[in-house]
Amino acid sequence: MKVLGLTGSIGMGKSTAANAFRRLGVPVFDADATVHRLQGPGGRALAAIEATFPGTVRDLPGGRRVDREALRRAVIGNDAAMNRLERIVHPLVRDEERRFLARARRAGRRLAVLDIPLLLEGGGQRRVDAVVVVSAPAATQRARVLRRKGMTPERLAAILARQMPDAEKRRLADHVIHTGLSRHVAQRAVRALVRRHAGPAARPLPPAATLC
Repeated sequence: MKVLGLTGSIGMGKSTAANAFRRLGVPVFDADATVHRLQGPGGRALAAIEATFPGTVRDLPGGRRVDREALRRAVIGNDAAMNRLERIVHPLVRDEERRFLARARRAGRRLAVLDIPLLLEGGGQRRVDAVVVVSAPAATQRARVLRRKGMTPERLAAILARQMPDAEKRRLADHVIHTGLSRHVAQRAVRALVRRHAGPAARPLPPAATLC
């Protein structure tokens, strides 16, 4: 089974690309969604986060979970705090990733995708067969992100400061999907990647949702 690492800076259209892979029957591991589950009710990261960042785990609608805004305030602009959080969360995400890949192999998949925002920053290219970077012009990226609820230019700047520049990601990529032209162009690029790495048998396999 081949494994593609899908990455890209905030606002580049990575979610659109991931959904295009899913529609073609390719299972996609969503690292961000995994973090949300780990920090949600009954999540495996709750106890360690509560002990390390008191006051960030609260009883909220739906159950006891991490208050993500409180946690963001606790780590934003504080590299030491961010490193402590990553030491809690990253090993758990990697464990979930390994389980996902094992399920995909048991299901006979030819191709799986790891959707990881900081894949290159964390050296994740070493555990995939090819790196796919999603990219768009900087002005398009900024406009997309600032339309999000609660986003500010200052918060965007803080996020980008922790991410590898887009040009560097593109330099390290095996494939680049451009999302600044149109959604159809990006979808065609995804279809071409699936044909190249999985062949025509990718679609008839069981639904990707059964692996998640």
